[in-house]
Amino acid sequence: MANSQLTLYNDALIHCGERALANLSEERKPRRLLDQVWASGGVKACLEEADWNFAMRTIQIDYDPTVEPSFGYNRAFIKPSDWVRSAAICQDEFFNNPLIQYEDETGYWYSDLDTIYVRYVSNDTNYGADITIWPQSFYDFAAAHFASKVVLGVTGSKEKLKEVMAIRKDALKGAKAKSALTGPPRFPAQGGWSKARQGRDRGDRGNNSGNLVG
Repeated sequence: MANSQLTLYNDALIHCGERALANLSEERKPRRLLDQVWASGGVKACLEEADWNFAMRTIQIDYDPTVEPSFGYNRAFIKPSDWVRSAAICQDEFFNNPLIQYEDETGYWYSDLDTIYVRYVSNDTNYGADITIWPQSFYDFAAAHFASKVVLGVTGSKEKLKEVMAIRKDALKGAKAKSALTGPPRFPAQGGWSKARQGRDRGDRGNNSGNLVG
C-alpha cells in the first residue's frame, strides 16, 4: 500500500499502542487528535528539521521593486509562500558562489544584488507536502512525530510518551543520515547580522539585538 495520510495516522497509532483507523472519517478521539496535528502544520514541522533532498526546490528570485528599504541593503526579495527553510542562497545559478552579505527577516531576504538563487525545503504539494514521494526514512520519522503529539491524549501515559519521544529521536537521526547521503555537498545558507528592518506593515523601524542568521 502506498503511503498516505491514513497510513501515516495508523503508523502513528501503532507507536501509541492503539488500533488502526478504518478511514479518515472514523469517529474516534485518536483520529480527531491526529487531524489537529495535521491541520496545525504537523508535516511542515517535520520538514523544518533538516535539508531534505526530496523536498528541495531551487529558484531564481529577482528583487521586488515595490519594496524600498530605508537603510542597509538596497534590494528586497520576497520569500516564496512554500518556503520552509533555506539550504543555500547564492549569487550564481550553479550555486558555486554563496551569498554571504545578506539579511534574512520575516517574509524577506535583503541584499545588494538584483537577483539571487535560492535552494530551499518546500512544502508545496509537488515537493515536501506530497506524501507519496517521501522516502521511507522520512515517512517513519513523520509517523513518530505525529505519535509524539497525540500519545498523551490517546493513552494518558507519560511512560508511553517517553517511549515515543525516543522513537522519534532515533527516526529523525536515521532520516537525516540517509538524506545527507542522497545529494552532493551544498553551501549552507548564511547571512550577516540581522537587523529589524520593517514591522508588520513593512514601515515600522526598530533595532534588534543582532543575531547571526544561517
